Amino acid sequence: MNKDRSMLTDAQWERLSLLLPGQAQSPGTTARDTRLFVEAVRWWARCGVSWRDLPDERFGPWHTMYARFRRWRQAGVWPRVLAQVQNATGLPRLMVDSTTVRAHQVAAGAKKKTAPSARRSAAAEAV
Repeated sequence: MNKDRSMLTDAQWERLSLLLPGQAQSPGTTARDTRLFVEAVRWWARCGVSWRDLPDERFGPWHTMYARFRRWRQAGVWPRVLAQVQNATGLPRLMVDSTTVRAHQVAAGAKKKTAPSARRSAAAEAV
C-alpha cells in the first residue's frame, strides 16, 4: 500500500514511465529524475497553487519544473499520456453534472437570514 498518497506506487510508475519522454530508451537527452518531475506536477495540480509555491526542499527549483512542464505541454506529451491512461483504465471521460452538485446557500449568493438583534425579547425587557 502507498503510505504517502501524493507519491506514485512503483507499479503505477512502471506503467506511466513508458509513456513519458526523457527515459533511457528515449532519443535525445535523458532527464535526471522524471519521476520527481511527475510528482511535482501531480502536487501542483492537486493543490492548485502557482509554480512558485512548489516546495524547494521536495521538488527543487520551481522554474526548472515549470520550464519542463511547458516543454512537455508544447510537445503534446500531456494529452498523449492522458489518452493512453484513459484507454488503459476503460474510463474515456469523467464529467461532473452541475445539476447534481449542490452548493451552500451562501455560496449561491442568497441573502443571509439573521436573528433580529435590534428587537429585544420580552424577558430581556423585564429585567
